[in-house]
Amino acid sequence: MIIIKSNDEIALMREAGGIANTVLREVAGFVEPGKTTLELDNFAGERIEYYGGKSAFLGYRGYPCQICISVNEEVVHGIANERRLLFGDIVSLDVGVRYGGFVGDNAVTVAVGGCGVEDQSLLDVTERSLMEGISKATEGNRVSDISRAIQKVIEDSEMSVVKEFVGHGVGRSVHEEPQIPNFYSGGKSPKLRAGMTLAIEPMVNLGTPQVEVLSDRWTVVTRDGLRSAHFEHTVLVTDGEPEILTCPENMPSTLKARLSS
Repeated sequence: MIIIKSNDEIALMREAGGIANTVLREVAGFVEPGKTTLELDNFAGERIEYYGGKSAFLGYRGYPCQICISVNEEVVHGIANERRLLFGDIVSLDVGVRYGGFVGDNAVTVAVGGCGVEDQSLLDVTERSLMEGISKATEGNRVSDISRAIQKVIEDSEMSVVKEFVGHGVGRSVHEEPQIPNFYSGGKSPKLRAGMTLAIEPMVNLGTPQVEVLSDRWTVVTRDGLRSAHFEHTVLVTDGEPEILTCPENMPSTLKARLSS
């Protein structure tokens, strides 16, 4: 069942999304050569707590970290450890925050100090595919319209869509219906209605689309060892333009007042 959020629930989701995006931006700004992924995770946990939220991922189905940190060939669900980031790495940061009973979920991939042209193209294509997908999240469209838009940007750029992991509904739970593939899988998909809240999240590989899960049972890597990128926003379907809920303007007013005092 796809849950339609009430106006009061949407207001709470804006607040959760505002905190999630603020933390994401802060962690991205904390990235630099020499930092360990564990340092990034600890910093993220401190910032989430500072804003009065809780990690939506820590303990979820046994996941052991505050956020998902995936480096280079790691696609999603990377686990923080003592690995030190090197200049030229790319690192995907996936931040989910629970606040007021609801979840804000977003992700970005950033270069560590700088990166080559090919890697920058990967980041640009992945982000552009996300924004094209978001543009289709309008009432009356179908989930497949989002999927087609994402897939076209990626494949027109001669990159690969990860198919084993997809976007999803989000709200009181990290994962709700519907599933949102980043590719068209055929058949009829659910129709979008105002009040749906969706985590749209393309995962894009430079090489082949095949992935595998490491022995830690969490970290997903590209099978060919080439690099991958991941971008995500939580989006509200409206009767007009879609609204991105994971944006800093949505920070709770009480927090804004406290931070500015």
